[in-house]
Amino acid sequence: MLDILLTASVSFIITFLAIPVVIQVAEKKKLYDIPDERKLHTRLVASLGGVGIFGGFILASLLSIQGYQNPEFQYFFAAAIIIFFLGLKDDIMILSASKKFVGQIIAASILIHLGGIRLDSMHGLLGFNELPEGFGLALSYLTIIVVINSFNLIDGVDGLAASLGVLTMTVFGAYFFAIDYQAYALMAFAMAGSLVAFLIFNHNPAKIFMGDSGSLMIGLINSILVIKFINVSNTPFVAVPVQSAVAVGFAILLVPLLDTLRVFGIRIFKGRSPFTPDRNHVHHLLLDSGLNHAAVTFTCVGLNIGFIVLAWTGKSIGPNYLLFIILALSFTGLGVFFYRNKSSRKMVISKRKDGATELKTHSKVVTLTKETPAAGNN
Repeated sequence: MLDILLTASVSFIITFLAIPVVIQVAEKKKLYDIPDERKLHTRLVASLGGVGIFGGFILASLLSIQGYQNPEFQYFFAAAIIIFFLGLKDDIMILSASKKFVGQIIAASILIHLGGIRLDSMHGLLGFNELPEGFGLALSYLTIIVVINSFNLIDGVDGLAASLGVLTMTVFGAYFFAIDYQAYALMAFAMAGSLVAFLIFNHNPAKIFMGDSGSLMIGLINSILVIKFINVSNTPFVAVPVQSAVAVGFAILLVPLLDTLRVFGIRIFKGRSPFTPDRNHVHHLLLDSGLNHAAVTFTCVGLNIGFIVLAWTGKSIGPNYLLFIILALSFTGLGVFFYRNKSSRKMVISKRKDGATELKTHSKVVTLTKETPAAGNN
């Protein structure tokens, strides 16, 4: 336990000391996240927070994890370095989606073929157990790429991606500590410590954003941890067995994963690239409903905690039933939210004393006069 506390403390201190320096350098070199019509901020903000996060995480991990006892970690750190510099270059010089995808494939290949991070079994989900090698390989690539990008896509509100990262790292870290997978617990808490320090500078109004160098890094470490969790937690000799490992792993990453899968599905259904940016993420919809940045973050983290508790409580009912319950509750909740949000924004036209008409909604009041152009009048 002392090793865990020391590792988290070291990563916290390094990141806490590094972020102000990163902010100064970013401001001096004019390395800002530029506002546009899709982004939620309206001022110039430094976007290299991932540098401080990576520095704290990697140094604390290297100091605490015994490399000779855990040889796979050299490949984890190699993949992390690739993802970090890939994100850093995108933060400084915008990379195309295809180049980022190639970089992620390279990192995933290192994890799968050298680090042993791959899915070989579905552990009873949909009736599948051991997977054919080709299918298991494809599923491993898909899982890693989706998880990496899920934290990148959810990073749209101050504090959201980092808070979700702290939650997932703490849950995975606590589990690996409980089953005596010390190195994996140390890696999780090293990232958690860095993210807690980063949050001090990222609460609204944010002094710095983590950028792709930070969000992609969180996704990469989560992809390692969730696959390892699925592989080891369902074995009979582990200290804390989890019968529904796949469903529980999905619940731990629920908010970023569900948002990514939903948005990707909508974009593909509309005939667009799944990597095309838009304002259809859950955090955009919550903001449009009237919540501020802090409320959106608390809502998403609170929901994720609720589903983690639900999944852990129901882990004995089997992966199929548990995953069905999680998805049914998630999509029912989204449907109710969309319906209520749509209903609350219905327009009401009323007559004013001066003869002008007034358009009322719950979010805006617009006065209509004879000179006001109306939609549909050509």
